[in-house]
Amino acid sequence: MTIKIWVAAGLLALTGCMAEQEGLEPPKAPGDVIRFTAGRCFGACPAYTVQVSPDGAGLLTPERFTSVPGPTRFTISRIQYRKLLTTLAPHRPAAGTTQKIDQKSCTRFATDMPGYSVEWSRPGQQPTRLDFQSGCMDPLYGKLRVAIASVPRILDVQHMLNPKAVAP
Repeated sequence: MTIKIWVAAGLLALTGCMAEQEGLEPPKAPGDVIRFTAGRCFGACPAYTVQVSPDGAGLLTPERFTSVPGPTRFTISRIQYRKLLTTLAPHRPAAGTTQKIDQKSCTRFATDMPGYSVEWSRPGQQPTRLDFQSGCMDPLYGKLRVAIASVPRILDVQHMLNPKAVAP
């Protein structure tokens, strides 16, 4: 009986260590850690979170309809990181604030579409966050929709998001 308790305690300790490893290390290079979350839709949209740091570290954490079974690490180049910053920069809210673009903000709105969040964070500073409900079809947000749609291509993670890429 005592051995079972020690084994269970050891497994819990290992699980705790593994859970701590699920994020990115604090970056050594100056810049923001960018966290991009694609939420669920009514259909089979990929739902996932991807994080990248200015060091080039990346982590994709799948939720639904992706081709990776669990958290997957990857790397990006400085060019990819800068391209992501440049693409998202026109849509970034003021530092330390959150901007929400949802049904209340739009005149033309389609339901059952995924929501997206982009968060820029640095140690010692309040995060900056943009929440965008992609059902907002107002022309004012057209460039934002294009920017959000380009994130997987910029980071070269499309192959991790295609559920058809999973072999049976």
